[in-house]
Amino acid sequence: MGYPSVDQLQNMLAAEVFGYATDKKKASGRALGTLVEIVTFYTACAWGFRDWIAIERSVPEFAHPVISHNVEFSFHPIIGARAIKIKPLVLPLTSAKILKVDQSRFEDHTAKSRQLLTTHLVMTNAAIIAHGKGRFTTAHVEQLDKASCTIAISDLLDAPFAIFECKRVGVEEGMRKGPQTIEKAKQGAYVARSVSSLQRVRLADGKLRGVLAVGNGSYRIGEYGALLKEMIASNDADWLRHFVLTVGVVSNHGNWFTATNQNKELRVLSNSYDWLLFLTDAGLCQFIEKLLVKPVRALEPARDAFLSSYCGESKGNSFTKVRIHAEADAALKRYFQEHEEEVESWFNVIAPAGGKVDHLQASLKELSAKDWARIRAT
Repeated sequence: MGYPSVDQLQNMLAAEVFGYATDKKKASGRALGTLVEIVTFYTACAWGFRDWIAIERSVPEFAHPVISHNVEFSFHPIIGARAIKIKPLVLPLTSAKILKVDQSRFEDHTAKSRQLLTTHLVMTNAAIIAHGKGRFTTAHVEQLDKASCTIAISDLLDAPFAIFECKRVGVEEGMRKGPQTIEKAKQGAYVARSVSSLQRVRLADGKLRGVLAVGNGSYRIGEYGALLKEMIASNDADWLRHFVLTVGVVSNHGNWFTATNQNKELRVLSNSYDWLLFLTDAGLCQFIEKLLVKPVRALEPARDAFLSSYCGESKGNSFTKVRIHAEADAALKRYFQEHEEEVESWFNVIAPAGGKVDHLQASLKELSAKDWARIRAT
């Protein structure tokens, strides 16, 4: 690793990339936050979950839907999937053009005005193009050439089966850690504890119990980790109807410390999320070095999109989890898929104890394969 810490890497970005900004450190910190989200999203894509994902969608609290929370990524059951081809391709590619080709599928839906692909080839990830009762439809650019575009369309249920949230706070000059670290930890912890029917209860002896309301005033109670595993393996509609697996991704050892040396903020999060992943300094530095410092050929389109977005000119950002240049998206998808083992090594598992990244991937796949239409309908 060319940089011993993310904080030193942030200082390099502040000097070499964000020299135009009034607050160079803050601008580079925001860019690092975006990179954490990019790594998280394209890791999920490499695992095969791109079509299940909604971005920055509101998720209601369990049994209290008047309160909802926007989350970075929510994973929703697919109840219909297909691919359509737009040919000839006339940019911009809008939801209206997609719905016109696929109109028979949307007779009971309300169309949403979205621009999936701009004239400058900036695309929208997980673009919501229509809403129906208890469901919505997303579109992704699958393949793109000068003459045509293949679009992957997914019909998703509103209620997710998993959420991912990313938390990172940069260290300001003269500070040991970012002043908002504990506030971000509290926000993430509150959401993680509020959206799922599987509730956490701490007993007087410090042990953690899970409490699950299963209908008719009855409850299932057990050791939290064991009950969580049992739920993921189950096909019982009463158990799963309102269950949401919660996953947090944190970054920057300067603030959060490590799995064996946790500060208060990290303890708050590790006791709230079902899974807490730590994107290590070494992992994030490795990605940024390959993207920006010592760029590899495979990531050149992503590097170009990043530098174009952060050049001090009002061109619009084409390197975020939501809006990204189509060539950068294709390059990142290929890289993360071809280097899946390397990418997974960038993460440490903070919680659950003894958990491994491939265990989380397996749990997500098991959840995605369930008959959610039946589960949610009963």
